[in-house]
Amino acid sequence: MPVCRRTPPRDAVHHPLFARCYARLSPSADERAGLGKLRGELLAGLSGRVIEIGAGNGLNFPHYPETVSEVVAIEPERHLRRLATRAGLRAGVPVDVVPGVAEALPVKSEGFDAAVACLVLCSVRDVRRALAELLRVLRPGGELRFLEHGRAEGRVLATTQWALDRTVWPLMFGGCHTAREARSEIAAAGFEPIGHRRLRIPDRGPTLPTSPCVLGAARRPSAPSGP
Repeated sequence: MPVCRRTPPRDAVHHPLFARCYARLSPSADERAGLGKLRGELLAGLSGRVIEIGAGNGLNFPHYPETVSEVVAIEPERHLRRLATRAGLRAGVPVDVVPGVAEALPVKSEGFDAAVACLVLCSVRDVRRALAELLRVLRPGGELRFLEHGRAEGRVLATTQWALDRTVWPLMFGGCHTAREARSEIAAAGFEPIGHRRLRIPDRGPTLPTSPCVLGAARRPSAPSGP
């Protein structure tokens, strides 16, 4: 199924300094923080056509199982998109890296068996609109896999997250917000929860504002049966 090439405005997402820092540091950070293993867990068991939003520099691509027939990877930031395109050429499954934003996906409705949101809902400008788009492009019964930052359960860290999200953190880290409640937003968008678990990244060492995370899955409700 062809992808609708609807290129976002040039300034839709423009974080050149953050993008270059992220691209340089993220592979080693993945290894030290155990994110590589979590990416594998996030994607295990997927099959068919998959859409991934905010693919970054393509760190998920090596973890897609062979049962996936195609990955359409949406990435709005130009530098990261170039790196993702290179990573897609090395992937074990077909990957098509496409410019676009999560709030206006350049693909047809009900064209995908699964969707992936990995450390991206923290930075989209409109979470509800992005989730509505994912609901639109998934077939009925299609699955959304997510690994996202979340609000801390402890009062001190939660207060710190609140303060950072309203001041310097989004400016320094490409629009990231540390305390968005992805799981509740996903349920509010109309997805049926399948399961989740809370975790800490990294699981050892100092606690960061982005350490509280949630890994889970949800499903687009199946079409209602006829009379």
